[in-house]
Amino acid sequence: MNRKLLLSILFLFAVKMSAQEDKSRFSLGFNYGFGSEFNNRNYTFTNHFYKIQLYYKLKQTKHFQYQILVQPEINFAEHQLLNFYFVKPETPDYEQKRAQYTQLKDIREYVVNCGFLVRKPISEICSFYILGSIGPMITDTETERMSKGFAFADVLAVGFSLNYHKIQFDICPNIRHVSNGGLSSTNSGYNTRNIEFGVSYSL
Repeated sequence: MNRKLLLSILFLFAVKMSAQEDKSRFSLGFNYGFGSEFNNRNYTFTNHFYKIQLYYKLKQTKHFQYQILVQPEINFAEHQLLNFYFVKPETPDYEQKRAQYTQLKDIREYVVNCGFLVRKPISEICSFYILGSIGPMITDTETERMSKGFAFADVLAVGFSLNYHKIQFDICPNIRHVSNGGLSSTNSGYNTRNIEFGVSYSL
């Protein structure tokens, strides 16, 4: 095989690979985050969590990019009731529950959120985005604010991304609400402010 033919094949292969990269719609990433409740006198709630992020690019326009994503997550939280009067005397066994709920508790939450993301590029390597997501969740601990078992997690976030070739780095402040949607009588839920750091790779 002569050099010209070999160079031609290599050039065509590079062009094909470049076209495939441009057409890539999927990205896979990993996020770590932490946060706490909005300041209040009734309870404490601190958390840290890990997420796998699977992105799919729906559409690219001149000014915006639209993506959907799936986010399996495990959340490690600590919670404690501070105001034992939150458990009212009409609650069955209220004194026992006050003693139980005022103990510091470790909570595990297992979540699969589905989200929609609108991204605004500001340069070739930087972009801002807005993200909203919701998904089912299982929590392993009963508290005065929410029953053990099935619930939902809702997240509203803004973020900043920095791209380096096929790798993307993210920082993402967000607000998270957890409740069971009225499926149980104990449904006060938790509201937390969080920040996430992530990295993803375009497949």
